[in-house]
Amino acid sequence: MRDEDYLFCGVGWFSVEDAQRKRLAEEIAGLDGDRLLNTSVDDLCAYLETKYRIDVPTLRREEIVADQRETKIDVSGDPHRFIRDRGQRFHVPATVVEVAIPFDGEADTFRIRPTSYTLNPPRGRLGDGVLILTVEGTDLAADRVRAEIDRNLSDVESYLGALRGNSEGFNSQLPGLARAAIEQRRKKLLADRGLVASLGFKIRERESSARTFAPPEVRRRIVPTLPHASAAPYKPEPALLDADYEHILSVLQNMAHVMERSPSAFVSMDEESLRAHFLVQLNGHYEGQATGETFNYEGKTDILVRSEGRNLFIAECKFWGGAKKLRETLDQLLGYSSWRDTKVAIVVFNRNRDFSNVLGSIQEAAVGHPNCKRDLGPKSETDFRFVFAHKDDPNREMLIAILAFDIPS
Repeated sequence: MRDEDYLFCGVGWFSVEDAQRKRLAEEIAGLDGDRLLNTSVDDLCAYLETKYRIDVPTLRREEIVADQRETKIDVSGDPHRFIRDRGQRFHVPATVVEVAIPFDGEADTFRIRPTSYTLNPPRGRLGDGVLILTVEGTDLAADRVRAEIDRNLSDVESYLGALRGNSEGFNSQLPGLARAAIEQRRKKLLADRGLVASLGFKIRERESSARTFAPPEVRRRIVPTLPHASAAPYKPEPALLDADYEHILSVLQNMAHVMERSPSAFVSMDEESLRAHFLVQLNGHYEGQATGETFNYEGKTDILVRSEGRNLFIAECKFWGGAKKLRETLDQLLGYSSWRDTKVAIVVFNRNRDFSNVLGSIQEAAVGHPNCKRDLGPKSETDFRFVFAHKDDPNREMLIAILAFDIPS
């Protein structure tokens, strides 16, 4: 075999890790500003994590295949053979056994030198998704060939294990690295745009501004695609502060607890009547000094707050009617959403007997909805939080709280 058949003898691990960090930072810095601001941070983080993580190969040893062929080997340097003319090359007939081991992962990883290595690395060749190990000789025996292959495989697995330990630490840091770099650039972009806007002049749109972005090719079997987003000029839109959102939900919860403690007072009320009690409590906390701070309702069951003609907060009050009805309510809320970072809630009243089963059905129905992007986990046994994508734009995200309350008949 040739010297270039040595595995795990290329660039060192620390150089690989540094290069990946640099490429990630360069890609974020090179993204068109509007493209970056119009893309969901979570989706962009997921894309970058997938693209820059290092997947160490896993050998599929149960699929090993072997083959043999005739060859000639050079024995000119063998001191045990008598060769009359030491200046000539001398070859003798021999047999080559090749073992092909399929693997999953990146082939280039076999060229990386881990932080833990020996001075006698294993040898092998890389084919299309397979690692090829070779044993050759003039008088091969099956037990000897098998022993040598097993030894080589053990060496390869040892190196892969060392690389896997290196990569696990790096891969676990990627989400945080990506998010920090994205948030830092978003902050600067928004600050710069705020500076220009404060000058009082009309902002000129750059004709050369990129409208699409094509990520560079990466040497992977599957190349992740940058999340789809508009490259139109980014315009910050009104949004409800997280603290205000949580306070609104706490007011809803407190009113529902009153209903739970005094069920007889509310037993005959329909959804619209129950909703009116929530409006009274909410307007007690948020006095209507402006339209955007006044809670009111439209249609049959909505509770909402507006700003600049847009709904910042929407709540739907529903009696539990099964998972299908909850999915229909989720579709209704998604239809209301026309901008990013909307914060909404569904208040579910249960007048059935099996409240535990209702809670399980709520979780299952929400997670199974096609627009559900993430389950943020429950705040309590009856308070569920989810992130949903807008029905027409996956980068427009809606934070949904589903609050469930048991009001006995």
